Amino acid sequence: MNDPAFPPPPPSTVPPPYSPPAPSYAPPVVQPVYVPPPASYAPPTVPTSTSTMHAIRQAVGQVFVGQDEVVHQVLAALLAGGHVLLEGKPGLGKTHLVLALARTFGGNFRRIQFTPDLMPSDVTGHTLFDLSSQTFRVRRGPVFANLLLADEINRAPAKTQSALLEVMQEAQVTIDGESHALQPPFMTFATQNPIEQEGTYPLPEAQLDRFLLKVLIDYPESQHEAWIVKAVASKAGGSGLSAGDVQQVCTPEDILNAQAEAAAVQAVEPVVDYAVNLVRATRQHSAISLGAGTRGAISLVRVAKSYALLEGRGYITPSDVKRAVLPVLRHRVQLSPEIAITGQTVDDMLNAVVRTVEAPRG
Repeated sequence: MNDPAFPPPPPSTVPPPYSPPAPSYAPPVVQPVYVPPPASYAPPTVPTSTSTMHAIRQAVGQVFVGQDEVVHQVLAALLAGGHVLLEGKPGLGKTHLVLALARTFGGNFRRIQFTPDLMPSDVTGHTLFDLSSQTFRVRRGPVFANLLLADEINRAPAKTQSALLEVMQEAQVTIDGESHALQPPFMTFATQNPIEQEGTYPLPEAQLDRFLLKVLIDYPESQHEAWIVKAVASKAGGSGLSAGDVQQVCTPEDILNAQAEAAAVQAVEPVVDYAVNLVRATRQHSAISLGAGTRGAISLVRVAKSYALLEGRGYITPSDVKRAVLPVLRHRVQLSPEIAITGQTVDDMLNAVVRTVEAPRG
């Protein structure tokens, strides 16, 4: 019941908000801008995969120190289901990185040391006659693994290189006319030594294009290097920071689920157009004699989706595409001879290309 001593407030007399009259002229045409979709567009399981990837990153970071961007790029390639070309000077932990990554999800790890006398059957496998059973049986090669490290791939002849690259493309091996599917997830890490080129067989451009990323491993910072030296030398035989100490944090099925979720990340049209324009700009730049193909644009979007999922987003942004430019395109373009002799690098020219292409505004 209302108290007569406290009557209700009078009705509001505030005038309605001012609405300007409609203009009598046609407004100018405004170019569409990039607007990130709302968070509700993200697949509901993206945070689960993001936390799984963070757990893998932390586990690998315990034994592979001071290379955060390298680990980030490798995880992006794992999410995208692509293969990686690792390049760095000896002794920087390339094998260590791949072995530690395999242990985080309980995957099978195999390593092949490529040499000039390596045969294709040494990679894929072959059939042999079993005297005890008087039958032929298949002996599977080291490619039957989840993570394969092809060490110094440019030391093997072209025929052996082609055998591995065919497996990378088809995810299966044909031995004496019989096909054998590889167990997913399957990922190849091929290493190259950038110093020693004598007696090597450089990969042609068509085969380089099969690798999703080319990741460069440089020397760590001084404080990280000092910490690594102390940690490794703290155990007998220099066994500190062993990849065998890495704990498993997920399963191969979790990796497959994460790959499916990465593929489901939203890629709006303006950002896809931006990736395409970047690739097309490499074909028109005067300092680049060989530009990237359509697979380069596809790879940009795939890696951008992985970057988005690693950050817990269900959509890609122009920043994701920019971040992917160097590792995705550095092995897909060639500098013109007059630029190469000046000492400028492919990364320098790619950064110049990025500056010439306008990104969607958000």
